[in-house]
Amino acid sequence: MWTTKRGVVAAVALGAFALAHGVRPSIARAADPTQKELVERLRKLEENQAKLYELMKEKDARIDALQAEVERGKGHIPAGAETQKGEALGDGMPAAAAPAKEQGALSTVQAAPAPSAPGEEVEEGPFGSYKQGRGFGFARTEWGEVRFGIYTYVRYLNQKMLEDHYTNGLGQRVQIDQREDLELNKVKLEFRGWVIDPRFNYVLYSWTNNAAQGLGAQVVLGGNLNWVFGPALTVGGGILSLPTTRSTSGNFPYWLTVDHRTIADEFFRGSYAQGFYGYGRKGDFGYYAMLANNLSTLGVDAGQMDADFTTVSAALWWMPTTGEYGPRSGFGDYEWHEDVATRLGAHFTFSPEDRQSQPDSEDIDNTQIRLSNGTIIFAPNALGPDTRVNSVKYYMTDVDAGVKWRGMELSGEYYVRWLQDFRGDGPFEVNRMFDHGLQAMASAMVIPKTVQVYSMGSYIFGDFGDSWEATAGLNWWIFRRRELRVNLEYLYDHQSPIGYTAVPQQVGGTGSVLTANLEMSF
Repeated sequence: MWTTKRGVVAAVALGAFALAHGVRPSIARAADPTQKELVERLRKLEENQAKLYELMKEKDARIDALQAEVERGKGHIPAGAETQKGEALGDGMPAAAAPAKEQGALSTVQAAPAPSAPGEEVEEGPFGSYKQGRGFGFARTEWGEVRFGIYTYVRYLNQKMLEDHYTNGLGQRVQIDQREDLELNKVKLEFRGWVIDPRFNYVLYSWTNNAAQGLGAQVVLGGNLNWVFGPALTVGGGILSLPTTRSTSGNFPYWLTVDHRTIADEFFRGSYAQGFYGYGRKGDFGYYAMLANNLSTLGVDAGQMDADFTTVSAALWWMPTTGEYGPRSGFGDYEWHEDVATRLGAHFTFSPEDRQSQPDSEDIDNTQIRLSNGTIIFAPNALGPDTRVNSVKYYMTDVDAGVKWRGMELSGEYYVRWLQDFRGDGPFEVNRMFDHGLQAMASAMVIPKTVQVYSMGSYIFGDFGDSWEATAGLNWWIFRRRELRVNLEYLYDHQSPIGYTAVPQQVGGTGSVLTANLEMSF
């Protein structure tokens, strides 16, 4: 509509402008101008057209600014948070569409393109549309929408500076596989959209990790189906990450690193599970809760999972100053907040786990329950000679806080985990275990939208020994957009309790690790 109106206004204005400046063909013929005079008139006409074009551009910009102001007034979108509107929450969470409020919850409404918020950069072309963070739009009709996106990266990994062995919790000497390789580490092909009713959303994807070739769950077909009641509530079922920590609450891949966490976050967190969930935002608060069968479904068949929904995970966060914390509440201040943005969050998870519901530790993006010395709790003799744990109850809670301002972010997270009620072959020397730890992060955009530097540290205080990690890195967004990123990173680990082929850390690793990544995400 705006485009049509602007075209009419431009045509009328151009005609009036030409008449006002004496461009009248009949008079020109009567004066019998020379060729030189005609050329001069043509030149002036072109100059006038150029001036008119600039005037129209300025007018369009003013109209866009007024539209943005109206949108903020209607939707209460705070300054600096424009890119958050319409963004998926990450990890397969679909964007919250805006359903017609006058329709019933189960009625069918005609699909209508949602208005674009400033900064969303919707680009319409002859073969579809493109929206940063939402991928390419293949089709949009009154019956549905199909969008397509890819996440992938190439990683160079050098672990040659790690010590070549460590002693595990059983007193055994274990050789470390010091890798140096280049891998197309992960490929995720994702379809998103809605069908029949814009409130019925779907996310379906194929996901593989080439560094885990030959292992269980090397290729995953997953997704989820959702009903969007509005920004305050989306409910659904399928595969999602349990909201055990901030990094598993929907902000992937908006991290400082490329697809890996600190050792503390990795040690305490849960993973992807199948179940029912709900999430949304209300005022300055965000929330996300999930009911599932276990801590990780990757590499586990239905017969191995618990026969009931006994895994509960929930997260609540508050953004008191600006009512937002950037797209997907991600890490770092790429979006450059002019006003100070703050966040306080808390997470809680309970899950009874057994040997079958815990997949192999090398499965993709999976965290086994490990002791702080790196031993899998279900390993023979993990809790003493001639013992084997068959089941355990996992309790985990954490709190996080962060502040963003003008390209900088400071954030931290504190974790607490209890393992208790061991069942299996005993007797066990302990029947309850307590571990806690923390991580701290600092980052700054030294060139807005282009270059970011960061450092991270984490520490685990464990019943079976302490571990720590220090990291420094640099991100370079090549085209001043999020789609392509070069990442260089240095890590120093001390007795890492976690590690698998998809991440830079090695179980038991002490020493330096270098990585270089080229990431593509849209």
